[in-house]
Amino acid sequence: MVLLILFGFLAGAGTALSPCVLPVLPIALAAGATGGRRRPLGVVVGLTLSFTFATVALVYLLAALGLPDTLLRTIAIVALLGFGAALLVPPLAARLEGWLSRLVPARPAAADGDGFGSGLLLGASLGLVYAPCAGPILAGVITVSAAQPFTAGRLAVALAYGLGSALVLYALMRGGRRLAAPLARRGAGLQIAMGAVMVVVAVAMLANWDLRFQSTIADDLPAFLVNPTGSLERTRAARDALAGLRGGGGGIAAAAERSSGSGAVQRLAMEGGAAADLPVIGRAPAFTGTQRWFDTPGDRPLTLAGLHGRVVLIDFWTYSCINCLRTLPYLEAWDARYRRDGLTIVGVHTPEFPFEKDAGNVAAAIAREGIRYPVVQDNDAATWNAWGNQYWPAEYFVDARGRVRFAHFGEGSYDEKEHVIRALLAEAGHAPGGGSARARGTSAAAGVTTPESYLGSDRDARFANGPILPGRRDYGRGPAPRPEQLSYSGEWTVAGDRATAAGGTLALNFRARHVYLVLGSPGGPRDVRLRLDGRPLTARTAGADVRGSAVHVQGQRLYELVDLPAVGRHVLRLEPQAGVDAYAFTFG
Repeated sequence: MVLLILFGFLAGAGTALSPCVLPVLPIALAAGATGGRRRPLGVVVGLTLSFTFATVALVYLLAALGLPDTLLRTIAIVALLGFGAALLVPPLAARLEGWLSRLVPARPAAADGDGFGSGLLLGASLGLVYAPCAGPILAGVITVSAAQPFTAGRLAVALAYGLGSALVLYALMRGGRRLAAPLARRGAGLQIAMGAVMVVVAVAMLANWDLRFQSTIADDLPAFLVNPTGSLERTRAARDALAGLRGGGGGIAAAAERSSGSGAVQRLAMEGGAAADLPVIGRAPAFTGTQRWFDTPGDRPLTLAGLHGRVVLIDFWTYSCINCLRTLPYLEAWDARYRRDGLTIVGVHTPEFPFEKDAGNVAAAIAREGIRYPVVQDNDAATWNAWGNQYWPAEYFVDARGRVRFAHFGEGSYDEKEHVIRALLAEAGHAPGGGSARARGTSAAAGVTTPESYLGSDRDARFANGPILPGRRDYGRGPAPRPEQLSYSGEWTVAGDRATAAGGTLALNFRARHVYLVLGSPGGPRDVRLRLDGRPLTARTAGADVRGSAVHVQGQRLYELVDLPAVGRHVLRLEPQAGVDAYAFTFG
């Protein structure tokens, strides 16, 4: 944790030198050049505290109330607008300064204050604006904060990040104050000018011009300027520290990866092989922090203690993951074949996107896929973290005594997994009988080279447009995507986990046979027009969800867009109606 706190401090300091600081910089310089001598210190304290509060504590509040992430930015803009407007009227600014000074008990209030109180308020506003600048280190803390108990360690990392940024801004403010010293005799005029700067910046932020400007310059700047701490945050030490904080990278999952289970399964397939060849990886963690259960008697929760004596297969999945969906026919076949012989399959649905937390969406997916075995919602990833899991799909095989004996991550190896089921059933005294489940499913085609591609700003990669920043932006005509690249054209509103069409198009240069895309259409159904290599899709190339070279988006789920006769290199262009949400491409 100490190492992660140090990384957080350095990452915060580096972020203060990146393009993300541009909306904050003019306001910070204005605050340093005007007001009492302690105003810069007040700004530093206010920014650090509000930034820490916004990135850790408010996560719980926003999640609990279902409020939009943009609420903090709106509040900050309103506060900055009000503060700037007050500076435009010197008498009002003096009264505000005096009132705020009385709120700080450390020093007696003066007629015009010493600037600390107003700096504290201004810094608090800046902290809310600055929160979206947090890089991967702090993002790791924010991601788990709402899903796991609040800890002093997570608070310390966020505090270190905010402090690192605030100290760099403090140095800039002190430097700006020295440069502005010759103008001190014109203090009233300088204060009015600085107030005007704040109002202009607040109005620009209200129109998202700051985000557009950041995106524009980020396209042309070297990577080390866009994200000065990127190399630090990608170090193995930082990744390991984050993995420990998230709860991943350890526990049963790590032990399973270290075990020699694969060799043991191969021996099972040989004549005379038995479950005794399988190692004991560890005690299976309980289902914890779960929500609604499906396909159980009365939809009541199951427990591993209550399943003692049965062989249990735990499957971590999510309904928008194509790799997970391709495993379902095998799981369903094993459930039908071996349930009466002592097997219980439990699907732990741990969502990747927010809409997958909706119980109605999960129920619809269960019905659509024909799942009859128990499924439980793990919306906060509590059970996922208890197992130390890191993969979709991931399957853990638990014997009749509650011990994990084998695990497999990803698709494939279905014959081996059925051998494990049969061996564990036999070990428990259940006779699985002769004959396999005869499961049939699909798998990814050989020769696919295009990796999973996310459309939000949190995990953007391979965009011909350059770095993708959050906010609304007009990408113009957009560059032509090279192999394995994507390209936005026209207007899009980008969030951390998705992009919402606002009249723009999206091009994808891929090599695969099947193309899938997670889509949603809040507020009502909308269409997405498709063109493959410049032509409408035909019955020979259209995916299962395409009709007339268009997808009719109703529910939030994975849609199959393209189904080619063979793997090949193509360019797919999407023309969605305004309001369509797009999350991530997968391929097969």
